[in-house]
Amino acid sequence: MDEFMKAAIDEAQIGQSEKGIPIGSVLVKDGKIVGRGHNKRVQDNDPVTHAEIDCLRNAGRVGSYKGAVLYSTLMPCYLCAGAVVQFGIKKVYAGESKTFSGAKEFMQAHGVEVIDLNLDECKNMMEKFISENPKLWNEDIGEL
Repeated sequence: MDEFMKAAIDEAQIGQSEKGIPIGSVLVKDGKIVGRGHNKRVQDNDPVTHAEIDCLRNAGRVGSYKGAVLYSTLMPCYLCAGAVVQFGIKKVYAGESKTFSGAKEFMQAHGVEVIDLNLDECKNMMEKFISENPKLWNEDIGEL
């Protein structure tokens, strides 16, 4: 497995260990991780602290995002896809999109290359979480 996706999975596991939603993300620029994050909606009582948003916050000001690549264990939602488009990130790797289809078409329509890795590890992690926490999951995706 790619070292960057492995780092995103590690972030998801940190979130899960904190009793949060197991979604992780890393931002890579010039072959190095410049930001890491995980979903902290539960931990921070903040509805917009999705993994990708936390990752971008933790990366801080990186100047140009030209050549930056975002890795996420789950296909980014419209909120996170909007950040990708806003900052001109042109490549996104998603661990999976079976449990949540996200905003793949939106990103692609804005010139982002989106690669769905369809990883069993990511799918299994989310399926287990969703089956054990359906109300929390539905809150996270706005379907309560």
